[in-house]
Amino acid sequence: MNLVILPNAAAASTTDSLLLVEIGAVLVFLGIIAYFAKKVSISTVPFFLLAGLALGNGGVANLDLSSSFLNTGAQFGAVLLLLLLGLEYSAKELTDTLKVHWSAGIIDFLANAIPGALVALLLGWGWVGAIVLSGITYVSSSGIAAELISESGWNKSEIAKRTISVLALEDMLLAIYLPIISSVVVGVSVITGVISVFIAMVIIGIVILISLKRDGVISGMLSHQSSLSLLLTVFGAALVSAGVANLVGFSGAVAAFLVGILLTGEVANTARKRLTPLRDFFAAFFFLFFGLSIDPASIISVIPIATALAVLGLIGKMAVGFRIGKDLHNKDIWKRIGAYLLPRGEFSIVIAALAMSNSFGQKLGAITIAYVIITAFLASLILRYYRSSFELSK
Repeated sequence: MNLVILPNAAAASTTDSLLLVEIGAVLVFLGIIAYFAKKVSISTVPFFLLAGLALGNGGVANLDLSSSFLNTGAQFGAVLLLLLLGLEYSAKELTDTLKVHWSAGIIDFLANAIPGALVALLLGWGWVGAIVLSGITYVSSSGIAAELISESGWNKSEIAKRTISVLALEDMLLAIYLPIISSVVVGVSVITGVISVFIAMVIIGIVILISLKRDGVISGMLSHQSSLSLLLTVFGAALVSAGVANLVGFSGAVAAFLVGILLTGEVANTARKRLTPLRDFFAAFFFLFFGLSIDPASIISVIPIATALAVLGLIGKMAVGFRIGKDLHNKDIWKRIGAYLLPRGEFSIVIAALAMSNSFGQKLGAITIAYVIITAFLASLILRYYRSSFELSK
């Protein structure tokens, strides 16, 4: 059988071939980083950010990678991060969690969002910067927390359930927060911003209502598909929803999150299993791309600010851990919950990426990268330090 594609492939330009080599080399490099991170039991997120800093402008090597390729891969990563987050929970689970742990959610917000807002005001970023930085300092990394819980073998424990309940509350507020931040960072008028937020709230409310009242209807329509068909359908629906949402001024990431919420039961489980490797692949591009956009030299000047935020974040998350874990049998076990919640990661980066076009965007990006790296490493060190006492109480 003759294939007409082969001559075209053979005729590829030297530039295109070198680009393939460069992208392949970067993937191998990221694979080695992921292997090393697994060995030392630390999330890959801070390592991928460091790789971006090292390979970008001002780093040890300035790679001339295709910006359109990396940007598209990064967008895929953001969509998949939020889609998989939505697949983790049903609307009923989210509302039940809110009813049970609402007080911990209030403490979480007050102890972690407000310090970020105050620091932004001290830096002269105004109310827009305050809203942005408060979100960055508030939301924990669900991905890193899940990794830490899994690595410690506490997946089915009461500690994991209580940690996840806090993460679920943050995810719910994130679904409301992202449309708001999308409006304020582009400098729209107050009326336009209010309308955008109102539309976002209506859409979120409708999706949650459908999920609550018609639980399993959409999942039932997809339940008879093959695994491949389900993978393509769900991922395609998330991309279409994200693209349309961006066109009408709604957050594409939140749209993907809502698609995930609509799917429940075995369909959600199957989709999650199939999409997780794809998410991890494109998330690597997302973190790498963000790191490439920041000048490493700018990190040095913001380390004191990032460290101060990390200390405040440690205090804030430990306060949450104490609130929801103080009744457990081991007096120190709440520190593990606080350590699980301490790392900031994918969603802090998503929020910072939305605000990069603002006047304070570059400095915010540098602070966020340093902040994510410090909190991720700090959480791992805390868990190692207390490991012996935790294991005795397991």
